[in-house]
Amino acid sequence: MLKTYFFLVGAIICEVCGTMLLPVTQNFTKVTPTVFLAVFYLSAFYLLTFVVDKLPIAIVYGTWSGLGIFTIAILGYIFFKQSLSWQAILGMFFIVVGVTLVNMYSSKTI
Repeated sequence: MLKTYFFLVGAIICEVCGTMLLPVTQNFTKVTPTVFLAVFYLSAFYLLTFVVDKLPIAIVYGTWSGLGIFTIAILGYIFFKQSLSWQAILGMFFIVVGVTLVNMYSSKTI
């Protein structure tokens, strides 16, 4: 099961790297960053194929997208000097709490 979460973390990292390259590609006019973007996105989806075999897709997608949004917002603030309101920061805090709760209790059913 730990291996599955390593694949999920790898997919999140690849998706975040690809997304961070979007502004660098300048509307896909720069070839090198565009190629790396495609490789990162394809790698993210490839790694996700291993994860959805072991975990429910709702859990996988919620974790992948939630932590991806959180990480991209933080990195956008650091690298692209994009501002974050206190409401956005609070929302990201709730995303992390939600992802944590979902993963802690995903094996329990109602």
